Amino acid sequence: MMTLEDRALLTRMFDAAITAADPEAALAAHMPDRPKGRTVVIGAGKGAAQMAAAFERLWGEPVEGVVVTRYGYGGATQNIRVLEASHPVPDAAGLKATEALTNAVTGLREDDLVVALVCGDGSALLPAPPEGLEFTDEVALNEALLASGAPISVMNAIRKQVSQIKGGRLAALAAPARVVSLVVSDVPGDAPAQVASGPTVPDDADRKTALQYIDAYSIQIPDRVKGFLLTAPDTTPRTDDPVFSRNSVHVVASASISLEAAARVAEENGVTPVILSDAIEGEASDVGAVHAAIAREVRLRNRPFPVPVVILSGGETTVTIRDKAGRGGRNAEFLLAFAGGVEELEMAALAADTDGIDGSESNAGAFADGTSWSRLRSAGRDPRAMLAGHDAWTAFDLLGDLFEPGPTGTNVNDFRAILLR
Repeated sequence: MMTLEDRALLTRMFDAAITAADPEAALAAHMPDRPKGRTVVIGAGKGAAQMAAAFERLWGEPVEGVVVTRYGYGGATQNIRVLEASHPVPDAAGLKATEALTNAVTGLREDDLVVALVCGDGSALLPAPPEGLEFTDEVALNEALLASGAPISVMNAIRKQVSQIKGGRLAALAAPARVVSLVVSDVPGDAPAQVASGPTVPDDADRKTALQYIDAYSIQIPDRVKGFLLTAPDTTPRTDDPVFSRNSVHVVASASISLEAAARVAEENGVTPVILSDAIEGEASDVGAVHAAIAREVRLRNRPFPVPVVILSGGETTVTIRDKAGRGGRNAEFLLAFAGGVEELEMAALAADTDGIDGSESNAGAFADGTSWSRLRSAGRDPRAMLAGHDAWTAFDLLGDLFEPGPTGTNVNDFRAILLR
């Protein structure tokens, strides 16, 4: 069973990963040149309020603007307004927030500066259905995408085509002002155009790309949305459009930086760190099974990494819901599958979302070890059935192994650590 020492070390590694993505430290190295005109700050994502407060402290002068974050993730700012809206499914408050961001960048001049503070989970916070569709259509699309199990890059490529603000469109509205986008990446590969569906960062994924993804992943999108994608004019902003020529984009924090910080903590505690990847995608249960196979090889044969070792990885898994689901979360589901693959072997693991929330519950993730499945059986539950029913939160709540650090104010995707002494 996991020791208190193991749990403490895993927690310290997570804390180091969060500290490495601290908004103020991340922004400090990327502050833009001051403009002759106005400075307007906009932003979206779970850590947008904390980024806004950090920017105000670093800027040192009054600024104006507005950012939107998830309910419960607000923070104290001086002049930048902080709005809250629903995530992961948009609501009416998100519509009003989108309107506020749009108004903030409308009517600017060439000497003005727009600073866009963009971080993960901003897509749902910025609903803005295009002409020909209604808000309910965008909500239905979002629900279909969340249930599809498609990678985040695929979901965002589709979202951009059903929006008046995503895919660089917000930056285009700010022209002729200069736009500097400061991005905290929560997407595999750290492509800034993918974070929050890129409201200020265009890419070349067009309407045709979105339709190809829908077919390739068999996504059951609403009929009205499908009809819109097939018949409406393609208004995708291109990366070479002159409207973006004065803009710049900086990824100020990412999973890679955070994993390296966690690795240093492991080394300081006499454990060799191995970073598998910061961009692992796929079904959470499948990724958990693969990690379990690697951990089994280490424990049973002392290869490919000799103990003591901590195996680190990041990225964003998905959970495809096909039938009625229990209370889950992708990190908890990863861990429940992992625990089944290392049953009765000595090791400890933590998987958590760096924003502090795994799915829709209050936990960031959970702890697991080689006894997790046997303890569930002793409690009268079938761990295999709980995994199949996407009920991982219930499993780890029953075991007392939920990890609940609370909102962290940042988001650089999932953090996974497997410790073998």
